[in-house]
Amino acid sequence: MSSIEPIRYTVDDPPRTRALAARLTVMGELAASLAHEINQPLAAMVTSAEACLRWLERERPDVDNARKAAQRIVRDGHHAGNVIRGIRTLLGRSTPQRESLQLNNTVADAVDLVREEIMQHGVGLVLDLHEDLPAVTGDPIQLQQVLINLARNGIESMADRPQHLRSLEVRTALDTEGDVLVAVSDTGSGFDPTLMPRLFEPFFTTKSTGMGLGLWICRSIVESHGGSLWASPREPRGSTFQFTIARTSA
Repeated sequence: MSSIEPIRYTVDDPPRTRALAARLTVMGELAASLAHEINQPLAAMVTSAEACLRWLERERPDVDNARKAAQRIVRDGHHAGNVIRGIRTLLGRSTPQRESLQLNNTVADAVDLVREEIMQHGVGLVLDLHEDLPAVTGDPIQLQQVLINLARNGIESMADRPQHLRSLEVRTALDTEGDVLVAVSDTGSGFDPTLMPRLFEPFFTTKSTGMGLGLWICRSIVESHGGSLWASPREPRGSTFQFTIARTSA
């Protein structure tokens, strides 16, 4: 019976060895990033399931609150699946879904998915949404993931701030070209301006537990939509991340 001879790399073939090591590193980092992204909705599902059981185990079951908890489980389950689909699309394993959408609705959906984190960390939320935004064409799940990542980064950056000074602002507007602009601002620790050129590089991070893929994925998604993503310091403290998406042509 024939067998497949395994591929072996030795020190005698350093270029191929380095290429394999680099590829395995990237695969490992992407796997870790995916695990990080779906951990939040999975944890939220467990929390909601426990709450649902508590409502049902009361002497007089609270069916209404149990139903709401079950609905949150369904919502977060769909979100976890959408995260996986978004990563697969970004890596070219499936076809991007493009549709006409209102970014205000995408912002509202993203904020709803991180609302519990916002509350748990005692962060004040400010929504400033332009009332008359034009439609854009894009993948709502991917754009939602960009917003979620930027919001989470902002929340994490404010961990060392007194609770009354923690504020997350999400704003939509029109830029000078008439395209749609979305800005996510925080009052956190900010970043060293000298590091700005590297913020969006893969595997670059200023976090002790970061993997350095979140902002790179965000920029990749925005650029795949024909837009731009950039960062700037916020005075007197914090940072602002902004991106643009071209309006749908009439």
